[in-house]
Amino acid sequence: MAVQLKPNQTLTLKIKRLGINGEGIAYYKRLIIFVTGALPNETVIARITKATPRFAEARLVKITKKSPDRITPPCPVYEECGGCQLQHLVYSKQLDFKKDLLRQALEKYKPEGYQKFELRNTIGMDDPWHYRNKAQFQLRKNKRTNQVEAGLYQADSHQLVPIKDCLVQEPTTQKVINTVVNLLTKYDLPIYDERSNSGILRTLMVRIGVETGEVQLVMITKTPKLPQKNALIREITNRLPEIVSIMQNIQEKKTSVIMGDETIHLWGKEVINEKINEVSFELSPRAFFQLNPQQTKILYQEAINALDLTTPKTVVDAYCGVGTIGLSLAKKAKEVRGMDVIPQAIDDAKKNAEAMNLTNTRYEVGTAESLLPKWLKEGFSPDAIVVDPPRTGLDNQLLKAIQESPSPQMVYISCNVSTLARDLVSLAKIYHIDYLQSVDMFPQTARCEVVVKLTRK
Repeated sequence: MAVQLKPNQTLTLKIKRLGINGEGIAYYKRLIIFVTGALPNETVIARITKATPRFAEARLVKITKKSPDRITPPCPVYEECGGCQLQHLVYSKQLDFKKDLLRQALEKYKPEGYQKFELRNTIGMDDPWHYRNKAQFQLRKNKRTNQVEAGLYQADSHQLVPIKDCLVQEPTTQKVINTVVNLLTKYDLPIYDERSNSGILRTLMVRIGVETGEVQLVMITKTPKLPQKNALIREITNRLPEIVSIMQNIQEKKTSVIMGDETIHLWGKEVINEKINEVSFELSPRAFFQLNPQQTKILYQEAINALDLTTPKTVVDAYCGVGTIGLSLAKKAKEVRGMDVIPQAIDDAKKNAEAMNLTNTRYEVGTAESLLPKWLKEGFSPDAIVVDPPRTGLDNQLLKAIQESPSPQMVYISCNVSTLARDLVSLAKIYHIDYLQSVDMFPQTARCEVVVKLTRK
């Protein structure tokens, strides 16, 4: 039986490996302890912050034996922000960790034959900085300085960390955020206060089309009213000519969900354009699009390689979003059918297909678990299915539909190794797992994406 620790208890610990959130993992009399900021092969002094019968969490107090892979994080707010988890680990070892993360998940869920799965080395970036094409920063009014600030909340708190130079953001997005924040101070606009549920401006969202240079600004507000709107827009567009679209989104609810259902067009275009692998996309404010365009090219190319489109195939693109994957396949495929639950995304996918003069695509609003069985009943029999689910993994109904009518090929693009390993328990019963290729879409963080090639048994 494991020992029961107490908060504020101090222990000397040997770190064995990294956990799913990039924290160091140690054991004390068989009890697992998670130590934020510690690295494998380090000996550390840690103070217990949370103690349960099954595990404990601890804060790093002192490193008595330092890992040779430890580096000084370049970000000045690294520890306060919590948006990155691995800046203190040399990048080559971050890539090793992400492959190991996948291995850990497979060992936990144990899909059939997992010991023999081919786990390929993680594909990283030459320059793992300034890659995020979208910034989504919360706003607050600093009562001491009377200045508006933008940034991210500390982990497990509502304490905002002001950020003026995020090292993983594309520089233009940060420049736009900083300029608009200064203008919000200048015009003394009412900033939302969650404690009193008062004020108007809640969040700034900025997205850039890296290939096109087009920038969209979305101001997320509590109410449709936006004081001094015209003067603000006029000054924003004068100072920031790279902005081609200004939108307003209204989130009236007291919630952590960033965007509401209503979006108002304020100025310029309603969408921005972006290109991935010579495929053009129109992006509306709510459209999902990968946050690292450079690695997205690699991710989608890995998906194309896994599908083996040397002979044209009919392909289902589940969770299609604005059509990013399906449209990348369409020129080599016989037919691509995609679905998504967000109508705006499907509208964007249809427009993107039309702009490319593609006649072999079909996009519908709905869940994969409802539309796939419907299409099968209509006589549509896909040669391959591509799934790119959210972090929750595949819906049980979709898994059931795939199991009942498995396509000859399947490609699973995962953004969560745990739910991937869980889903492979079912899929490995009907598919050979040819290989798993991890791709580092989010350097400096503990997140990892994986492309899995599956072939029907």
